[in-house]
Amino acid sequence: MAVGTLDDGPLALGSATAKAQNVDMSAALAYLAAGIITLWGVAHVLPTARVVHGFDDTSHDNRLVVTQEWVAEAMAMWFIAAVIVITTALSGPHELTTWIYRASGAMLIALAAFTAVTGARTPVIFFKVCPFLQGATAVLLLAASWV
Repeated sequence: MAVGTLDDGPLALGSATAKAQNVDMSAALAYLAAGIITLWGVAHVLPTARVVHGFDDTSHDNRLVVTQEWVAEAMAMWFIAAVIVITTALSGPHELTTWIYRASGAMLIALAAFTAVTGARTPVIFFKVCPFLQGATAVLLLAASWV
């Protein structure tokens, strides 16, 4: 066979080089998604005190609930990021990795949809950005699962 055909060498379908590049691309997309959602979690939790202060006209118990929910969403984003990083670092190309990326992407889409019909309907720009950022991160994870 001639060198450079589709039957052999680096151009062969399913070649080790092509598979390695796919694994590298998948990991890069996953790490990028984890980094973005980690930073968004930090950005989400930093203004918690100011947000809760805006609820001064409510009871102390209600302010505690607002604090809990505000921080819980950031913690959910951090957990998703941690699962992605650990899975990517320890598992490599594996069917389980693919499904973890997809499940994490689905959870981010659910968070984005929930925010879109609740907080994003307010004039607060932070809430309006959130669904797009979570959705974009979900797209990165879904792409990582299909590379």
